[in-house]
Amino acid sequence: MSAAIVLAQAGWHVDVCEAEAQPGGGARTMELTLPGFHHDAGSAVHPLAAASPFFSTLPLQQHGLEWIEPPAALAHPLDDGTAVMLYRDLRATQEGLGRDGRAWQRVMQPFVDHWQEFSAEALGPVPLVPRHPWLMARFGALAFPPATKVSSVLFREDRTKALFAGLAAHSFLNLDAPLSSAFGMLLGVAAHVVGWPIPRRGAQAITTALCKYLFEHGGELKTSTRIGNIAELDGYELVLCDVTPRQLLHIAGDRLSQEYKRRLGRFRYGPGAFKVDYALSAPIPWRAPECAQAATLHLGGTAAEVATSEREVSDGKPAERPYVLLSQPSLFDALRAPQGKHIAWAYCHVPNGSDFDMLPRLEAQIERFAPGFRDCVLARHVSSPAALEKMNANLVGGDINGGALDVRQFLFRPTGRYYATSARNLFICSSSTPPGGGVHGMCGFHAARWALRSRESR
Repeated sequence: MSAAIVLAQAGWHVDVCEAEAQPGGGARTMELTLPGFHHDAGSAVHPLAAASPFFSTLPLQQHGLEWIEPPAALAHPLDDGTAVMLYRDLRATQEGLGRDGRAWQRVMQPFVDHWQEFSAEALGPVPLVPRHPWLMARFGALAFPPATKVSSVLFREDRTKALFAGLAAHSFLNLDAPLSSAFGMLLGVAAHVVGWPIPRRGAQAITTALCKYLFEHGGELKTSTRIGNIAELDGYELVLCDVTPRQLLHIAGDRLSQEYKRRLGRFRYGPGAFKVDYALSAPIPWRAPECAQAATLHLGGTAAEVATSEREVSDGKPAERPYVLLSQPSLFDALRAPQGKHIAWAYCHVPNGSDFDMLPRLEAQIERFAPGFRDCVLARHVSSPAALEKMNANLVGGDINGGALDVRQFLFRPTGRYYATSARNLFICSSSTPPGGGVHGMCGFHAARWALRSRESR
C-alpha cells in the first residue's frame, strides 16, 4: 500500500492486486475464535507504524486511524511477582530501573532527541553512507554487537537485562548473534518516542486508512486477485511485487536472469512463529498487577532464559520454555470483544516450518506469570507456521520478518540490487527488502521511489 501511494502521489494510475478477499496481509483483523471477538491475524502493536517517517506524512487520522496508547508501553513480568516496565516517559522508565536507570537514559536519550533524523536513517533504503554519521556511528556501536554482550556491558541489574533481552528477541536471532541488539535499540527508542500504541478496532484500521488515502489519489484495489504469473500484468509500465524471493521466482522466473535467480535462491528465511488467539471470559489474572497497564508483554523470565529460548530455536529445536510475546488489546479498546469479555494474542518463535505443537509450552509460560489463565479461556485459534503461510503466502515457514535479518541479509536484501530485479520495470517492495519486517511502510516507500528514479534515468 505504501508503494502504491507513493506512485499515486507521483501522478501514476495504480492498481493493487490483492490475493485474498480481505486486504492487509499481516495487518488484518478477523473474528478468529467466536462472534464478536476481533483478533489481529498478524501484527497487533505498532510502535513503528505510529512513528513511521512515511506514515507520519499521511493524514491517516482523517481516514479513521486512531491510536490508543496504554499507560505503559511494555511489561516484562518476573517470577518474584513484579514486572519490569517500559514507559513512554523516559524518566519514569529510568526511575524504575534502579542502578541501571542512568545507563538506560544515556543509551536511549540521543536517539529519542533526534528521532526524525535517526528513524530516517535506521529505516532507510539501504545501508549506505549515513547523512548523520555521528548519530549512526553511535547507534552502530550499540546495534551491531550481540544483545548478550551489549547488555552485559551496559547494565548491572538482572531486571534491566531481562527487559533488553525481551526487546532484542523481536529480531528472531540468537541473542549471541551480531545485530540482535539492533531490534532492542530501535524498539526501545520508539517506545520513548510514541509508546507502543494499538489502533482502535485493530490492525485492519491501518490498512483501511491507507486504502482510503489511495482511493483519494485515484488508485484502485482488486481483492481476490492472485497473480500466478507476471505475464498477467503485461499492460502495466511498472510492476512492484509485495512478495518474498520464493514467490517472485515462482511468478516471474521466466523474466529473470539466471544469475539473479541464483541469488534469489540463496535467500534464507528465519525462524517461524507459533501463534494463538484467545477469546477470554475475563482479563488475564497477572500476578504482577502492573501488567494491566500494558497492551504488550514479554514472557520469558530472565535474560538468560530468553537467550536460551532463542538459541534453541536457532539450533532448530523447539524451546523448552519459549519466549512468548503477548498482547491484550481489549483492556484498552472495548470494541475488540463483547461487553465484559476480552481477547489476547500470543506467539513464540519456532524453527522455520516446524510442525511441533507449542501450545502446552506457550500456555505454561502464560500460567507461570498469570496463574488461572486457562480458566479464562473461552476459545482458541491456533496458527502453526504452516497455517500462517496459508493465511499469507509471504510468511514462508511462519517467518513474519520476510527473511532472516543477519549480517549478510542486512547488507544485501534480498540481493545487491535491493528493490530492483534483473527484469526491466519489475521491482520488489516487500519486507524482504530494506529495512525489513515491521508495519512501517518503509519498504514500499523506498521501493516506489527507487522505481521512479529508475524510470526517470532512462
